[in-house]
Amino acid sequence: MAEQNFVDYVKICCRSGAGGAGSKHFASDPINPRGGPDGGDGGRGGHIIVKGNKQMWTLLPLKYRKHVIAGDGGNGAKNNRFGKYGEDIVLEVPIGTIVRDVESGEITAEINEDGQEIIIAKGGRGGLGNVHFKSATNQAPQYAQPGEPGVEEWKILELKVLADVGLVGFPNAGKSTLLAAITAAKPKIDSYPFTTIVPNLGIVPYHGHMSFIMADIPGIIEDAHLGKGLGHRFLKHIERNAVLLFMVPADTDHIGNEYNVLLHELEMFNEELLDKPRILAVTKSDMIDDELKEMLKSDLPPGIKTVFISSVTNKGLKELKDMLWQELNPVQE
Repeated sequence: MAEQNFVDYVKICCRSGAGGAGSKHFASDPINPRGGPDGGDGGRGGHIIVKGNKQMWTLLPLKYRKHVIAGDGGNGAKNNRFGKYGEDIVLEVPIGTIVRDVESGEITAEINEDGQEIIIAKGGRGGLGNVHFKSATNQAPQYAQPGEPGVEEWKILELKVLADVGLVGFPNAGKSTLLAAITAAKPKIDSYPFTTIVPNLGIVPYHGHMSFIMADIPGIIEDAHLGKGLGHRFLKHIERNAVLLFMVPADTDHIGNEYNVLLHELEMFNEELLDKPRILAVTKSDMIDDELKEMLKSDLPPGIKTVFISSVTNKGLKELKDMLWQELNPVQE
């Protein structure tokens, strides 16, 4: 059910409101039947706005809302009265949502704070009334401005999950099993690839009252940076994690090679991901004895903190949590 409710990608058509027309009107009353121009300005068209909401975790409310239409501005009126503003449409989205223009692919907005509001489709300006066009040589202008039209654009909204620790690994590396072992999360676990197709979040308790958030990212495959295996859909969630926990099973052919493939996929997707702190966890270590463990250490990549763990027997999990906590809370010298 959680997988059905988690939506991290929607495509919607946004149409902002047109601006109202300016009024072409002249004052007239019993005292001054030939008064000057007094046409008011039109109101602006409604905007389409995205607003951050920290209580939301999915784009599900927008999944079936394909067209979002803001209200048109009202026309100006006599006595210099302005037209009313068109109704704005506010789309509440989770923190970490980005808005991308479909045609250009350019990111036009990114929501990083609760309550943050960004206009993604601007309403048209209202037209000026004829009072603005009065001059010494034209005392009775017979024209006013029409309102500007609104814009109609297709937008893509994408959600990037925010967590302290992101689990990075190939399918069936044991990511979901680890999340279930050290948090209260209950991700779907099975032996076939891509059991996890949406990120799962869990809170890892640490020494009583302290905790940190861990995200189980769906498995990465080789050439994921090219979009293979829904690579882009999965890799984007890694960008908002503070620490990356690489997970490679102990029964793989070569631990160092598998780690390097994962690292290459991240670099090709976004080289800034390599600046994040990294830890390597060799999973399923309950399947090997101490002698084989010593032999595997020669396959480990240099320059990265490594720990052997088993989510089934809880082997190495305390050491892993200590390492993650130290990376998240480095001691200031």
